[in-house]
Amino acid sequence: MDLLPNIIFTFLLIGSLGTFIWNLSKLRRNINLGKGLSEPISNKPQRWKNMIRIALGQSKMVRRPIAGVLHIIVYIGFIVINIELIEIIIDGVTGSHRVFSSFGLIYGILIGTFEIFAILVLISVIIFWIRRNIIRIKRFYENKMTGWPKMDADLILYFEIILMSLFLLMNATDLDFQNMHNGNIISGMIYNLFSDVSLDKLHLMERTFWWLHIIGIFIFLNYLYYSKHLHIILAFPNTFYGSLTSKGKLNNMNHVTNEVNIMLGKTNESPEISDDLKFGAADVKDLSWLQLLNAYSCTECGRCTSSCPANITGKKLSPRKIMMDTRDRIEEVGRVIDKNGSFIDDGKKLLGNYITKEELWACTSCNACVEECPISINPLSIIMDMRRYLIMEESSAPNELNNMMNNIENNGAPWPYNQMDRLNWKE
Repeated sequence: MDLLPNIIFTFLLIGSLGTFIWNLSKLRRNINLGKGLSEPISNKPQRWKNMIRIALGQSKMVRRPIAGVLHIIVYIGFIVINIELIEIIIDGVTGSHRVFSSFGLIYGILIGTFEIFAILVLISVIIFWIRRNIIRIKRFYENKMTGWPKMDADLILYFEIILMSLFLLMNATDLDFQNMHNGNIISGMIYNLFSDVSLDKLHLMERTFWWLHIIGIFIFLNYLYYSKHLHIILAFPNTFYGSLTSKGKLNNMNHVTNEVNIMLGKTNESPEISDDLKFGAADVKDLSWLQLLNAYSCTECGRCTSSCPANITGKKLSPRKIMMDTRDRIEEVGRVIDKNGSFIDDGKKLLGNYITKEELWACTSCNACVEECPISINPLSIIMDMRRYLIMEESSAPNELNNMMNNIENNGAPWPYNQMDRLNWKE
C-alpha cells in the first residue's frame, strides 16, 4: 500500500504527458495543413537573436510599461517556480520527500526565491484580473472578446492564483520544511496560522496541497492546447521564423512575377502552371504554415487592434479577430479530419464564413499591427493573401479600386486623364 501513491502519481504523469504530446501532434498536423514558404529560411543567426530578444527577453512587451512589467514578472515566475517540478516529479515517482533538501543553503535560497516570485505572481495576476474585470480596459471587450475568449483569459488567471496559493500552502504546512528554517521566507509567516493544528492534520493538509498542486499543473499543461496561452510554447518558433525583411515590403507571387518578367523580355522561360494553381487564399489550406503558426501563437492581447487606424476610425477590421478567426477555422478543419480521417469539404471557407470582404478592404496595409505585436505575428500577410484571392480569382474589388486599376492600365496613372492632358492644370 505504501507504493500506491507512487503508482497513482506515475500513471497521472504518464497520462498527462501522453495527452500533451498527442495534442502537440494534432497541433503540428494542423499547422502543416498550410503551404510551404515562398522563400527559404535564411540568416539563422539573426533569427536566434530575435527569438532570444523578443520571446525570451520580452523586449516588445514593455512598450506598454504597466502590462509589460506585470507580464515579465508572471513570465519569469512561471519559469522559475516550475523548476520545482523536477523535485516534485522525483518525489512523486520514488516516494521521497524533498529529495533536494540535502543541498542545504542552496536549497533554501532556491525555495525562498520561488516563494518570493510566487507572491509577485499572485500580485501581478490579481492586478491583471482587476484590469480585465473591474477597470474593463477597452481592448479586452471589443469584437469577439466575449464568451469563451473572456472566460479563457479569466480561467488562466484563476489557475495561476490557485497554483501559487497551493505552492505556498504546501510549503507552510510541511513541518519538515519549516524545521529546516531555511528558505521559508513567505511560508514561515503562513505557518503561524496553523500553529494550533495537530501534526497529523498538518501532514494531511500538506499532502492534500501537494496533490492538488501537481494535479493542477497537469490540468494546466493539457489545457494549453485549447487556450490562447499556447503562446507560452509557440512564441519561440513564431519569433524565430518571423520575417526579417522591412515591414513595408510585401511578398510577391512568383507566378505573377514570372509573367511580368516575360512581358518585359527579362526571361523567355515560362514555368509550368498546374491546373490547381490558386492565387491568394480563400481558406486556411491556401495560407502558409507560418501564417497558421501565427494564428495559433496569437495571445489575443489586442495590441494590434488598439493600434489599427482602421479600427480606431470605426471600421469593422480587427487584426486580432483576423488571427482568432483563422485559428477557429484551422480547428474546425482539424475536427473534420479527426472525424473522417481526411478533410472532406464542409462547405465553409475562411473567406466569407469567418472573415468578410468589408474587413479585408478596410485595411490600409500600414503595418501598425505587425509592429505592435509582442511576438512577431503578421495579420497583414493573411489580409493581403485574401485580397489577392478576391481580385485575381473572383475579380471582386471595390469600385474605387477597380477604377484606379483601369486608369493605371489605360493611362499609366491612377487618375482619369491621359498623358497628354496631365499638365493642363498649370495653364
